[in-house]
Amino acid sequence: MVTDVLEKFGDWIKSLIIPHLMDLLSGMFNDVNSQVGSIASDVATTPSAFSPAIFGMIKNISDNVMMPIAGIILTFIACYELIQMVVGYNNLANFETWFIFRWIFKTFLAVELITHTFDITMAVFDVTQHVISGAGGLIAGGTAVDSSALSSMQTTIEAMNVFGVFFLFLQVWVVQLLTLLMSKIIFVIIYSRMIEIYLWVSLAPIPFATFANKDQSAIGQNYFRGLLALGFQGFLIMICVGIYAVLISTITFSSDIIGSLWGVFGYTVLLAFTLLKTNSIAKVIFQVH
Repeated sequence: MVTDVLEKFGDWIKSLIIPHLMDLLSGMFNDVNSQVGSIASDVATTPSAFSPAIFGMIKNISDNVMMPIAGIILTFIACYELIQMVVGYNNLANFETWFIFRWIFKTFLAVELITHTFDITMAVFDVTQHVISGAGGLIAGGTAVDSSALSSMQTTIEAMNVFGVFFLFLQVWVVQLLTLLMSKIIFVIIYSRMIEIYLWVSLAPIPFATFANKDQSAIGQNYFRGLLALGFQGFLIMICVGIYAVLISTITFSSDIIGSLWGVFGYTVLLAFTLLKTNSIAKVIFQVH
């Protein structure tokens, strides 16, 4: 008699916990899938489309604050180049008209370069965005858990005793909390990349002005490699997301629920770590100093 009462009481407790437990499981997997989907869409967005308001502010600062400074630097470099030419031709004792035309043409190209700095920098990200979008179309797989898997998990949970269900509920709650924390860290990583892009673009006229001088052009070359590294970092992020989706798809959610949950969390931690590494990997590939 007592055993029957305890069994019925345990079933009643399970009937209260299991619906909330399934809601937690479904919500956790949906949050993970949503976060991965947002990563793919955010990295495939150009700086102008990511936040038009911020983009407009950065363009205004670049055109009205940085461009005059770049003009001063370019003027200094052009004068320095002319003096070097005059000295190199023995103070015009060995005068040849072609070097004056070369200097004029070189200065003209330098002026055109810094005048169209913003267009050039945006072209870099337009190209990398095209590459990222192409990669996103080829990367297959998702992190969503279908209804059949959830149904199998519920069947497994219903077969457990009340203590096992309660212990599973606590673990699911902890894993969901930790996964939510990791998703916020991933959010910071993705958005910090875009903010870094805006910071690099805001100073673009100054390093572009150094292209006019052979000795100082290393600054501009390193800056341009940095732009490429930031752009193709998005491609590396897409690769990380693709690997993560494949790893998640290998987890069996029906048989070992506890192991599956901690496996999802472990792969999410791995995703966050690899996303952090994409910036340094891209800089090494493009030799950004």
